[in-house]
Amino acid sequence: MGKALIIGCGGVAQVAIHKCCQNSEVFDEICIASRTKSKCDALKKELEGKTKTKITTAQVDANNVPELVALIREVKPDIVMNLALPYQDLTIMDACLETKVNYLDTANYEPEDTAKFEYKWQWAYRDRFKEAGITALLGSGFDPGVTSVFAAYAQKHYFDEIHTIDILDCNAGDHGYPFATNFNPEINIREVSAKGSYWEDGHWVETEPMEIKRVYNFPEIGEKDMYLLHHEEIESLALNIKGIKRIRFFMTFGQSYLTHLKCLENVGMTSIEPIDYEGHQIVPLQFLKAVLPDPASLGPRTKGKTNIGCIFTGIKDGKERKYYVYNVCDHEACYKEVGSQAVSYTTGVPAMIGAMMLVKGIWKGPGVFNIEEFDPDPFMDALNKWGLPWKESFDPEMVD
Repeated sequence: MGKALIIGCGGVAQVAIHKCCQNSEVFDEICIASRTKSKCDALKKELEGKTKTKITTAQVDANNVPELVALIREVKPDIVMNLALPYQDLTIMDACLETKVNYLDTANYEPEDTAKFEYKWQWAYRDRFKEAGITALLGSGFDPGVTSVFAAYAQKHYFDEIHTIDILDCNAGDHGYPFATNFNPEINIREVSAKGSYWEDGHWVETEPMEIKRVYNFPEIGEKDMYLLHHEEIESLALNIKGIKRIRFFMTFGQSYLTHLKCLENVGMTSIEPIDYEGHQIVPLQFLKAVLPDPASLGPRTKGKTNIGCIFTGIKDGKERKYYVYNVCDHEACYKEVGSQAVSYTTGVPAMIGAMMLVKGIWKGPGVFNIEEFDPDPFMDALNKWGLPWKESFDPEMVD
């Protein structure tokens, strides 16, 4: 049916690759490309014989547009799945434009020299993708991704107007390390140490990092401390959800993580400003990433569950309504199935599903789209089929 070129071979990419190989009816061929080809080759060796999907590998520098263009022309994929770093979104989009191939990612662009992630850079590609007759699907992970599909689903089936959305991301997994991050340490720490913000009455309200804290009783997990962060899907949901008055994003953090992070911040280890060290320019946060455990190595150590979902309030047929839709994912079950912890799993599975929607032509149309702009129903069905079943409640505990 279709061929995917998957750029990246980290934790999320490895899950998406496993899932494409499970779904060989749709993905009869994949090419795995990364800066480090040996990682791609090792994964190919692990999967061959367990799947009907034909797997090839390649070496590519995702910052180099001519290299990417040459690879896309050689592979001739139906879709390029960008599962590399958010810094590389624009170079990969440029290469897709030049070769007229559909594009997908899981996180929006941010420049390396400033921890500022927003959609403006990728939205600027809308006209060019439209003229080229190809589709770019932005944010096909979990948050952004599934959380935005949840919003589209709520809007389609349960509300005439949605007034508030609270996106709640709880990871109650324990990996046994005093301090480690569940996805790329550089991206994770940039995100967490940045100022928080939420959308209210048509504008952004900025907060200090970790300034707003709530305690929430998560289904199947229990009470956890969660903190308000800036998160990218707020920006697109504010445009695409009718009647919206407020959107907030909360993520749980344990005390050990916060204590370590504050200490690292205080001594300058989370800085993204280059410093001179023994005649070399190094970025402290990149050095810190090098000494922290690789998130892809946490799988066998991590126990516990994640719970990620959205609570909506609004109006249906003139009456007020509440609705909570969420997924609970078990770290150990994920490791048993695909060799990863649940944070990679919850991002990698929706990446495969989004690609499937485009390859099968279920979602189509030239241009650049956020995931909530398409029909949510086939995606919601696929979540249940491919390992991320969702649950719903019409009387949830609310966040004040």
